[in-house]
Amino acid sequence: MARPRKPLLSRERIIEAASALVDSEGLDAVSTRRLAAGLGVSGPSLYNHFRNKDEILDAVADSVSAQVDLSMFDESDARDWAAALHDWAVSYRAALAAHPHIVPVLAQGPGRRPAG
Repeated sequence: MARPRKPLLSRERIIEAASALVDSEGLDAVSTRRLAAGLGVSGPSLYNHFRNKDEILDAVADSVSAQVDLSMFDESDARDWAAALHDWAVSYRAALAAHPHIVPVLAQGPGRRPAG
């Protein structure tokens, strides 16, 4: 089979598919084989973008963390620290509520997760 003109995979596409799988079925449902099948590629294709399953899950955790609003910490924001902290906590909770199955990976913290 000839190589397609447009790549079938990207890090973003893999993260989106993995996130959807985690959200719908939980962490145990994620395997590189299952993820690759869902993306219509062979399993080894994922290794061009990620070293292993744990690195994929870390990327999903990072994408969920990126959904948290941090604008209240900009110097231009007029909120006092208590209001800023409250608004941040509400945003953080909303991100976790939208993706509850990724919480165990997030709970390891970026300092405990392997560096990517």
